[in-house]
Amino acid sequence: MKPLFGKVGIFGIGLLGGSLALGMRERFLAEEIHAYDPDPRALEDALALQVVDKVHASLGEWVSELDLGVLAAPVGVLVNEGQKLARFSGPHTLWTDVGSVKGPVVEALTGVLPNFVGSHPMAGSEKAGVEAAHAGLLQNAVWVITPHGNTDPTALCKLRELVQNLGAYPLEIAPALHDRLVARISHLPYLLAVGLNRLVAQDPHQDLLMFLAAGGFRDLTRVASGSPRMSRDMVVANKEALREAIEDLRAVMLELENQLEAPEALLETALEAKRTRDSLPIVKRSLLPVMNELVVQVPDKPGQIATVSTALGNAGVNIKNFEVLAIRDEGGAIRMGFATPEEREEARQILEGIGYKVR
Repeated sequence: MKPLFGKVGIFGIGLLGGSLALGMRERFLAEEIHAYDPDPRALEDALALQVVDKVHASLGEWVSELDLGVLAAPVGVLVNEGQKLARFSGPHTLWTDVGSVKGPVVEALTGVLPNFVGSHPMAGSEKAGVEAAHAGLLQNAVWVITPHGNTDPTALCKLRELVQNLGAYPLEIAPALHDRLVARISHLPYLLAVGLNRLVAQDPHQDLLMFLAAGGFRDLTRVASGSPRMSRDMVVANKEALREAIEDLRAVMLELENQLEAPEALLETALEAKRTRDSLPIVKRSLLPVMNELVVQVPDKPGQIATVSTALGNAGVNIKNFEVLAIRDEGGAIRMGFATPEEREEARQILEGIGYKVR
């Protein structure tokens, strides 16, 4: 069966761009996947991990040959990146983006990039980079599509088809409404996580607070472990909707403060919060990545797998997962999973000690 697209280009090969590429490869939705990124290390990793077929360090004629182009760069540079790509694009290419802010992006790129349709898969991780990408990230995810008044209906239909074929759920809403909603369920929680960690860091008893912090605090502040620069760009790009959400939260926090003197009212509010939290849909995803992974680059020489596994075995380090990712003329890569972060770091030290490059 012929794939949905011939040549696909991913512009920004990080977590989302890499996961999209892997999802398309797994489901045979593209004949050939290309990647562009200003970071040569990201391109090197994308090839070594077999996320894409070809990589490019610069824009050029190859862009005009794409059937699908996906802007997966940080939201702060999406508009500029799209405007640069417009000079190379062919008229038939379907363009979309995966940025978490839609209003300014859709407004700027509709009519500039051919067949552009804004979108945002509601999936992510506190991890960053193509090495954290996996096809299951988009499985069963809600994928918001934000058409503009001038969006081409054929392009919209084609993007909807892609989302469905990736195993995600397309949801079409206006760009401005999208930005208001994600301000409350994504961007505001990020600022809260930053604020809670700042509260701890500035406390004179910081060491004790860190020692006492249990699972609840860790879960609540997990998103602060993501890329600070990308997260900063995300919230700044959506600052107007976010300011409105912050004002509404201030009113809620003042109400909760007053309810400290009214325990029964506080109980009712807490019960309402529990009902809301318990009614959140549980999204089941497939192909979850191993939590404690290392990727080892190996030369194309006999005995490399034996050398790596023997070195770790002699040190008593148990490998829970072992996968050969790529073997090319210049070498390849091995991905290994370990039960604990401590075992992973011990393995890193051992392998680096005998001359391997480890990530």
